[in-house]
Amino acid sequence: MRVILTALVCLAACAQQSSFDPTDASVEAEAGPFGGPDASDAPVVIEPDAACAAVKQVADPTPLPVDIIWVVDNSSSMAPAVSEVNAGLNAFANLIAATTLDYRVIVLSLLPTDSRASGLYPICIPQPLADNPNCGDNDAGDPNQRFFQSSINVKSTQTFEQLLGSLAQVSVYAQGGSLGGEPWLQWLRPSATKTLVFVTDDNARMTALGLETWSYHCQDDAGTPPCDNAFNNNKIGPGLLEPYWNHLFDGFLAAGVYGWGDENQPDVRCTYDGGAMPPASGANYTDLIKQTGGPRAQICAGHAAWGPFFQDVATAVLANSKISCTMDIPSSGSQLDPKQVNVTITDGTQTTTLTKTDGKGDCGADLSWYYDDDTAPTKVILCPAACTAAQSLVGNSSDAGLDAGKTGEVDVLFGCATIVK
Repeated sequence: MRVILTALVCLAACAQQSSFDPTDASVEAEAGPFGGPDASDAPVVIEPDAACAAVKQVADPTPLPVDIIWVVDNSSSMAPAVSEVNAGLNAFANLIAATTLDYRVIVLSLLPTDSRASGLYPICIPQPLADNPNCGDNDAGDPNQRFFQSSINVKSTQTFEQLLGSLAQVSVYAQGGSLGGEPWLQWLRPSATKTLVFVTDDNARMTALGLETWSYHCQDDAGTPPCDNAFNNNKIGPGLLEPYWNHLFDGFLAAGVYGWGDENQPDVRCTYDGGAMPPASGANYTDLIKQTGGPRAQICAGHAAWGPFFQDVATAVLANSKISCTMDIPSSGSQLDPKQVNVTITDGTQTTTLTKTDGKGDCGADLSWYYDDDTAPTKVILCPAACTAAQSLVGNSSDAGLDAGKTGEVDVLFGCATIVK
């Protein structure tokens, strides 16, 4: 992914060559390709190759990190799928590692060393991903750590409950509890995009209900854990999108290998070779995955499903990765005039010039930006709406053979009078 910071040396002739008066800092612009104006109300658009933006300095920022959380059912019918995860997660990690992404893989599933693992099917990821021949390697203090595992006895119908409960470390879902495991909140990075991958042959009994379940599961106590569980007296944690988590899971992606059997009929189960069927079609996973746009595979397809699924998840993670919406201003010495800076977003064919606002509190719903400090700015910061637009358009168009389909650019242009809100 690429964000272009265009630094300019603006000569006196620059103002004469521009298509508008660069001394007028009150010129206003509308949002072009992102819900733009009528032709009669056309915005001022500053192109990166405008006369006063002829000299460019290009920077390639590091994409925001990605956290990929695998939730794997440990029940006795899961032997083939667990075997595929154990055998294939290193290859999956290699797909991610071949990109520019800073990734972590977090597994919620039993370790073989857990006393509860008797008669069940635990997860033991081999080296080099786990970096530990005895399974598990949870040193969050190691900046190079890529793999973490919380040993949770994941029940076939309780994945959603156990995910929320163990994240919040409440009730029986806390470490040492019958349905819990080691805390894993500390392994998540605040700036990272999140992907949840579910592997099961059953259905989560807690419905996704749109994304409302993930947002408002603690209505009875204002979003503070512990929260009521409708299925028993156990308490669980608040939904992933509740304010309690401070936007940690905003924009998360869900994916899964489970028992679905028809693209258009969520209640239809797939069929294994030999005619058997899984316990459920996993309709609640279908609901969540379709809402977030992630990939899925049929558990009945066996080994043949896993290679393509790992590839699809890697591609989806890359496509869902985000750029930072805070950009450093290149050092330009005395040539930099804070009142001659503009920001544009292009979707590959059209360019929209964003308006400058005084600060985050003045952003509103407009495609705007602001400085970290108006007096002595060092950073350009996109307002939330502009950030969302940029992150949907700017990314790795092709990274390690994974086509993320993002070919847009964000340009910070120096030398033309700032277009203000």
